[in-house]
Amino acid sequence: MAGRVFFFLQHATYEPAFQAASMGITAAAMGDEVYVVFAFDALRQLVSGGFGQPHGEHEHAELARAEALGVPTPTRMLEEARGLGAKLIACDTTVRICGFVPETLEGTLDEVMGLASLWRLTTGARTLAL
Repeated sequence: MAGRVFFFLQHATYEPAFQAASMGITAAAMGDEVYVVFAFDALRQLVSGGFGQPHGEHEHAELARAEALGVPTPTRMLEEARGLGAKLIACDTTVRICGFVPETLEGTLDEVMGLASLWRLTTGARTLAL
């Protein structure tokens, strides 16, 4: 039974990016309505192109093992999830706190919305914060 799923991302180094992207693409492929909500560091990393980049020795080692296994990068999985209908979104206030202008994020994000609208969308949804 398909449902609505939210992944709230505040961090976007390799581990949390991998978790969100791999679960997001799986949920989207299984027919769930998927939203990935970016905030703070995760938003900055998405905008700068650093989403899913490893931080520290252990994440570099994990990325190397994932590449050896043929596992797609978090960025690629996120793009594929988006192709299956997943939406990348952020709160308008958070976007502005991070120093961005919402209109300039068109294409990077599917939507920038007010917190009340975002909150209402979570009603009855499964949520995971990373």
